[in-house]
Amino acid sequence: MSTATAKLCIATPVVTMFPGVSADWEVGASIEDIARVAEAADRLGYHHLTCSEHIALPSAEAARRGARYWDPLATFGYLAARTERIRLATNVLVLGYHHPLEIAKRYGTLDKVSNGRLILGVGVGSLKEEFDLIGAPFADRGARADDALAALRAALSVAEPSYHGEFYSFDGMVVDPRAVQPRVPLWIGGRTLRSLRRAVALADGWAPFNVRLQQAREWLGRFDIPPGFEVVLGPAHRLDPLGSPDHTRELIAETVAHGATIVSATFRHDSLQHYLENLHALAELNAT
Repeated sequence: MSTATAKLCIATPVVTMFPGVSADWEVGASIEDIARVAEAADRLGYHHLTCSEHIALPSAEAARRGARYWDPLATFGYLAARTERIRLATNVLVLGYHHPLEIAKRYGTLDKVSNGRLILGVGVGSLKEEFDLIGAPFADRGARADDALAALRAALSVAEPSYHGEFYSFDGMVVDPRAVQPRVPLWIGGRTLRSLRRAVALADGWAPFNVRLQQAREWLGRFDIPPGFEVVLGPAHRLDPLGSPDHTRELIAETVAHGATIVSATFRHDSLQHYLENLHALAELNAT
């Protein structure tokens, strides 16, 4: 299978740093460095870039999850002004930390300033300490997330949204500005079969993390996947389009064969310039 069949995205460097994965140069990188990555990905035709949400992580979690999480709204607001086509995907926004209308206003504004490039990737959340920190309910977060998804679908892009659910209820309220896309893509993150079930039932795509390709394929085979449903998966290994172009082609093809409609690219890199060179090399491979 040719890599030309794949849409490519990037797990944005610098904004999130994972132990054992992120490169040393990212530690002191600036917003200008992130903007150079975003501008290059934009020019080269990558589908989207990402930014994730955590408010404050327990210190004990830093070694496993990393300690750096740039705020997606502020980060994307800046990058929206530096790019033209590439989409901006929260990966993920934790539903339990926000009222649905808060998301509709804040990220609807981002959709407006980016001319309709928002992808709202959301998740249920798993850090009880973070829920407790802001006084958000934890035990029933799954049911609350399902209700929030339905409320978001009713509220995004709507001037006077109306919704009445188990946990969220509103009407007679004006949201302005709001999203300019008639239907903002909602993607579900997570690492469980339940996250895929939720995505198929209530959203437009699935963007899991730490799910092996074989597991993703097996889970996807349990559902009737609707047309246009996006599945974002990363290859089994980091890509090296500069040093190992043939192996890179194989990894991309393998990822698509396991159900990915969009392949999330992570590279072996040791500097900003090296990262940018990888971006260019992968785009060239994908075009042939």
